[in-house]
Amino acid sequence: MLQEKKLRKKIFKAITDIYKIRKKGCKFYPGVSEIPYAGRIYDEKEIISLVDSSLDFWLTQGRYSNEFERNFKKYLNVKNCLLTNSGSSANLLCLSSLTSHKLKTRQLLPGDEVITTACAFPTTVNPIIQNKFIPVFIDINKETYNIQADKIEKSLSKKTKAIFLAHTMGNPFDIEEAMRVADKYGLWVIEDNCDALGSKYNSKYTGTFGHMASFSFYPAHHITMGEGGAVLTNDALLNRIIMSYRDWGRDCWCQAGHDNTCGKRFAQKFGSLPFGYDHKYVYSQIGYNLKVTDMQAAIGVAQLEKLPGFTEARIRNFNLIYSGLKKYERYFILPQAAKNSEPSWFGFPLLVKSSAQFTRADIVLHLEKNKIATRMLFGGNLTKQPAYQGVKFRIAGDLRNTDLVMNNLFWIGVYPGISKVHISYIICVFEKFIKQYRGL
Repeated sequence: MLQEKKLRKKIFKAITDIYKIRKKGCKFYPGVSEIPYAGRIYDEKEIISLVDSSLDFWLTQGRYSNEFERNFKKYLNVKNCLLTNSGSSANLLCLSSLTSHKLKTRQLLPGDEVITTACAFPTTVNPIIQNKFIPVFIDINKETYNIQADKIEKSLSKKTKAIFLAHTMGNPFDIEEAMRVADKYGLWVIEDNCDALGSKYNSKYTGTFGHMASFSFYPAHHITMGEGGAVLTNDALLNRIIMSYRDWGRDCWCQAGHDNTCGKRFAQKFGSLPFGYDHKYVYSQIGYNLKVTDMQAAIGVAQLEKLPGFTEARIRNFNLIYSGLKKYERYFILPQAAKNSEPSWFGFPLLVKSSAQFTRADIVLHLEKNKIATRMLFGGNLTKQPAYQGVKFRIAGDLRNTDLVMNNLFWIGVYPGISKVHISYIICVFEKFIKQYRGL
């Protein structure tokens, strides 16, 4: 054992040396080097953690997974955290858990409605459809790009059972109003917090208000495991149900590699199974296998320690870009933080005004040509996407602003890999572009 520890230390020292060599080659050349919209920010600590886990060769959930779940729920002050293999799977688990018979009168059934927006990433809406619920789309506000919360209550029907919304680009939606309506009518609230880790609303972290919240650790997000996600909840029953759906639908809650946690493994009766049937092979839900690997979690443990600094960098970068582009409000609608919020911004959205002498395509092509990566606001208007043709949904009112986003909005990065030098170059590229159109 002592010899193995010494060998591991040698390996970790070599990893540190390799990382330092790679780091030396990273320089920024304006107009030549690309400025991504997002990316992985890591050092030797993540690599050492990953290799340490691989040397254990546990592979499935293990000590690093347990450590991450423990630290993550402590960071956000939530009772329960369950890791999964992606943020998309986290969303699927949230919606699927609501179909459980264990929820009794609060169980969702096919045909029930879920309030959401069409200006979204597909995997916020897809689980609604996959579970045979009906998405009800409400339009968004310009500047915040979140749901028009004052329309939620007016959009309810007898079939409405849940509200499932993302904090768009890290900017919190009106949680206070969503929770008020939910409490009044007995609705479930799920926060898609995949783009908003570190954001706050009323001085409290987003992802901690609703009955459940999903998180993503994809490389573009606030921290990464490569692939990976999590579901958080304060509800013990929901936590058990989510775990079951994640772990093949089994009734047992033993951790991997452990047996008989309940102390009654061979002393219970389930359904039509014979008395004493092994509890580890009793299935109470129609579930999936959406578990994370311990190597992914190992990266996450190192990343989580850096989260406060990542959050500060995103806020700083957003503010610097905002200051640099504010003089161009004649051409763009600039983003605004939601009331009572402190966003940890996922990106910097810009909506080209219809009165501008140029189009979104004009500015996007100019930025891309100058090595500044851009993105659309995900699916734009999902009802216009090929995948949703023929899908049953309801639109409450119209989607005028959603269509405006689909046609006129793009965003650029604010992630911690972008420095003041990058931002100065970005502002310069915008300035050169605007000069072409002044006076037209």
